[in-house]
Amino acid sequence: MNTINILIIEDIPEQSEALSKVLLVHKYNIVGVARNYKDALTLFFNNPVDIIIIDVFLDKKPDGITFAETINSIPKASKPFVFLTNSQERHIFERAKLTKPFCFLIKPYNELEILYALEMAVEKFYEQPNVFLSEHQDTVVSNDYLFIKKKKTLKKVSLEDIIYVVFEDRYCNIITEKEKFIILISLNKILALLDSRKFIRTHRNYIVNKDKIEEVVLADNLVVLKGNYKVCLSNNYKNFIKKVDILS
Repeated sequence: MNTINILIIEDIPEQSEALSKVLLVHKYNIVGVARNYKDALTLFFNNPVDIIIIDVFLDKKPDGITFAETINSIPKASKPFVFLTNSQERHIFERAKLTKPFCFLIKPYNELEILYALEMAVEKFYEQPNVFLSEHQDTVVSNDYLFIKKKKTLKKVSLEDIIYVVFEDRYCNIITEKEKFIILISLNKILALLDSRKFIRTHRNYIVNKDKIEEVVLADNLVVLKGNYKVCLSNNYKNFIKKVDILS
């Protein structure tokens, strides 16, 4: 599992420290705190960043908006971001809105507001709306990660680390090389979100990462995975063998 990495762009030390304290309590990782536009770009391009929290005004100039405009203009550089401000000027809001922020919070904000804003940012950025408000799902799937809601915090799980997924009574058990996660999502839903070139079904209750397959035992209807995990292989799904390279 990887911790969600957050970049803070805030020029007032007391406010960035208070924000960092809230995020660290909830197990987010702060990759850096930028005080100005130039430092913000340096930190952004030199660190793994998942979400950005941006103060609209840096040194009394709307450089936070300029930063958002910059990363939006670079192909594949954009990340979900949340604006913070104590400005109530309409023209500032209108300019900020054009950058498509995922939330616009007026200072002073409270702890829950910032935590909820992070959830909204992830949902909207990966175009899976209302996931964390649903009773039937608590996980957003991106191209590279799962973002799993646990209490007030988001957890990030690399798809590359997933060995297999098994469905049991409305829940999916996700087995990785280091941990196990139980999420409220149907197998069909997660299968539709995952890359079909990488994740394949071996049984009505199992999805496996084909890169983790080490052996297929046809006589026993088993697939042996990295870590000596064994999952069921049903006749309906044996055609996947033609599409993968298997060690034996």
